[in-house]
Amino acid sequence: MNAPQPGSEIDGFCLGELMHTGSMAFIYRLTGPQGPLPLVMKIPRLGPGERAVNVIGFEVCRMVLGALGQGPHHPTLVAYGDVETTPYLVMGYVEGERLSDWSSRAPIAPLEVARVGAAAALALHDLHRKEVVHLDLKPTNIMFRASGTAVLIDFGLAHHSHYPDLLAEELRFPVGNWEYMAPEQALGVRCDPRSDIYALGAILYQLATGRLPFGHPRSVAELRRRLYRDPLPPRAIVPGTPAWLQEVILHCLEPDARNRYDSAEQLAFALTSPERVELTERAARQRRAGWGTLARRWYQARSFEPAPCPAPSIKENPAPIVVVALSTAPIDDVLYEAMRGATASAVNASGNCRLACVTVVSLAATLSGEGEEPTATVRHIRRLIELRKWARPLNLPEERLTYHVLEAEKTADALLDYATMNDADLMLIGAPRPGSGVHRFGGGICAQVVAGAPCSVTVVRPAADRADLPKGGVQ
Repeated sequence: MNAPQPGSEIDGFCLGELMHTGSMAFIYRLTGPQGPLPLVMKIPRLGPGERAVNVIGFEVCRMVLGALGQGPHHPTLVAYGDVETTPYLVMGYVEGERLSDWSSRAPIAPLEVARVGAAAALALHDLHRKEVVHLDLKPTNIMFRASGTAVLIDFGLAHHSHYPDLLAEELRFPVGNWEYMAPEQALGVRCDPRSDIYALGAILYQLATGRLPFGHPRSVAELRRRLYRDPLPPRAIVPGTPAWLQEVILHCLEPDARNRYDSAEQLAFALTSPERVELTERAARQRRAGWGTLARRWYQARSFEPAPCPAPSIKENPAPIVVVALSTAPIDDVLYEAMRGATASAVNASGNCRLACVTVVSLAATLSGEGEEPTATVRHIRRLIELRKWARPLNLPEERLTYHVLEAEKTADALLDYATMNDADLMLIGAPRPGSGVHRFGGGICAQVVAGAPCSVTVVRPAADRADLPKGGVQ
């Protein structure tokens, strides 16, 4: 999509300088009659050629920043526009430099690597104490105030322990910057704070050597190589790298999270106290592991089980998940009303459950770029609006409702996968209506869902349609 022009006005906010263009959003400095304001606006990229994940990332960022409130190590959310109307986030402006300013001139002095790394680790520790994992740590997402305090930005891929993980629930591929991504993220784990420690270790490697530890992977298969392939030791690239710094970096880059630092606070302590870093064989490495060791690791990686995520500080019994599968194109008001009635009964019977409203659309690659749904993001937003409109009469609090637009070639497979991956307790799905020409989840799809679901399934049929069924028959 084309970036809005500076000087444009959105909900009374005037756009100033375009500060940053990312893969998922534009960042503008806001301005007023007297000049720039201490605010920025983040506008998700939603035009032709953009990915539907941009919409999900916007929702995640709004949810996580809203939960974090004010703090020195992340932006403060000031206002936001809803995805149904004009999606944007207004946040406090962070005055300072991006870590990418350092990485662009790497390698830099070891003590400078330690200084900026320790500040970033302390910011991570503060984030992790609030039970948020960033999951998209890279040099452009770390800023430094004049005081030296690190600020983490861009929470569109983050995970909060006490909120639904929309990205994990909807996507089945690794999302984020693959150059810095932890191995367990490539396997779908999104709840381990040690994933951020791995990413920070990759950044420290880049600062110390001028190279990325694993280059630029172009496929998931290449990404997964870091489960068994170790990086070239920093001292083999920059011989003057101190042993303690190599020890710290390679400790962060351990493939198994169990073997990394237990917390970002421990990492910060190591970087600020080089004399107290315990040196292991990692510190003395001069080359990668040999072929024999590599073959053994490759074989072990085939059955690799990621470390379990730390338990939330406040343990809560998981709320039952009720999934409502809705066909939203075109809308059938009669069936919608029957689905609402059945859903209200299920919600009342399940107590404090979470309601997941789900619809399935064709793969983005099938869109023609013309007509009513020219792009994946436009379609995604429209379907979200339709799901929200359907759920509104249920009058459930926002924290008990989530909305999911799944892209899939086969509708039944997508619904079954969602129910399985998210431990659903009940699924409601609309039955095909006799003699109706309206497209919806057909009888074949209902039968596949009923036969393969890992949970109870209720097939909902409007009362007026039941009379059309053969006596004694089930459809």
